[in-house]
Amino acid sequence: MHPVSAHTPAPRRCDSCRKAPRGKLHCHNWLDDIPGGYADFDIVEVQFKNTRKGYYRNTTGLDIAKGDLVAVEASPGHDIGEITLTGRLVALQMKKAGLKRDAEIKRIFRKAKPSDIEKYEEAKARENDTMIKARKIAEDLNLNMKIGDVEYQGDGNKAIFYYIADERVDFRKLIKVLAETFRVRIEMKQIGARQEAGRIGGIGPCGRPLCCSTWMTNFVSVATSAARFQDISLNPQKLAGQCAKLKCCLNFEVDAYVESVRQMPSKDIRLETADNTYFHFKTDIFKREITYSTDRQMAANLVTIPAKRAFEVIALNKAGEKPLSLIPEGSEKPQPKKDFIDLVGQDSLTRFDKTKKKKKKKPQQPKDGNQQPRPKDGQQRPPKANDRKGGNSQPKDKGQQPKPQQPQDATQKPSRGDKGNDRRQQPNKQRQQPRQPKQPKQQPQQKPE
Repeated sequence: MHPVSAHTPAPRRCDSCRKAPRGKLHCHNWLDDIPGGYADFDIVEVQFKNTRKGYYRNTTGLDIAKGDLVAVEASPGHDIGEITLTGRLVALQMKKAGLKRDAEIKRIFRKAKPSDIEKYEEAKARENDTMIKARKIAEDLNLNMKIGDVEYQGDGNKAIFYYIADERVDFRKLIKVLAETFRVRIEMKQIGARQEAGRIGGIGPCGRPLCCSTWMTNFVSVATSAARFQDISLNPQKLAGQCAKLKCCLNFEVDAYVESVRQMPSKDIRLETADNTYFHFKTDIFKREITYSTDRQMAANLVTIPAKRAFEVIALNKAGEKPLSLIPEGSEKPQPKKDFIDLVGQDSLTRFDKTKKKKKKKPQQPKDGNQQPRPKDGQQRPPKANDRKGGNSQPKDKGQQPKPQQPQDATQKPSRGDKGNDRRQQPNKQRQQPRQPKQPKQQPQQKPE
């Protein structure tokens, strides 16, 4: 293959593909640029709000293309929609939808005018308020139903109410009240819970947009047997989707599981050996391994063997023979699983926490910069010049001689520090003497007058 040069043009895309995101209603016209008249067809596909599509005939021969807004025939009045597909591919889409070409097909009136688009935008702005009021009316009438969405026709003369109900609902009185309140023609359409989730949209537990809102157009019933075949726990909270029904993705791989289970021995078969009887405990379909236990109710003496060995033991038991053990002689014993070793430390929960490290105190260097080397092990530290512990202390000035130390006499006054020590050692004399009671004061004698 030749490398793509910088001047290679990019693949051509239509304007509608660049403007709108591709959803489940998108269909690429792969017959558009094929010569031979495949692009000529008088029926076009028109898409309306939400998931509604229709097929209309271009009787007047209008020059329309994909992405144009057109006014089409409706009952009553007209509706506004966008052309999504033209050409011979429309015939294949009609066949897929179950429509015949000879059936009665409505026609296209004209391309949408600015006045038509203005009416369409005004009608579209009233949909949310209409839905809220309709829900209150249905609640006042005690109807067991939920109005999920409202869609106005392009000219504003008709409104379609989409509702959800588990049981049959008699909404004849509701239609009269809605017609008197909104002054439009009312049409009721029932949808399921899965279709409502597809209209609303959302993110699934897998992290991707919901399948019903992106590419699924028809819904197949899902049973709990699909979860049993795949050995999924029957937890309703995990098996249910946002529509409160079983997830549609349970049906995606169930056929592969059913086919692989058929190639494994049955769970009801027990294996007989010379020393014990083994019952089925669990099956690993991907590794094609089966684990057996000596107890039917709990895990005891678990032994894991491949499916091929299980079939061999079953054949021996049918012939009336019992092997010594499930694991064949001479086979390599399964090596124990090595524990996970985190060399980098990325799985530690405290790897971002700051560890407090004690700072080591640096030795103080003398001001003159003459730093002595540290003594090695077993050597004594040489005395410093101003070391008080050493006996040979030299004065700072060379001319002055050190004063001789005089022995302290008993009559010598102790220093301030010695006083404190003497006070602590000598008992307090005043505290040792008992306190004498106070004598009352003698009043002066009065002199006789």
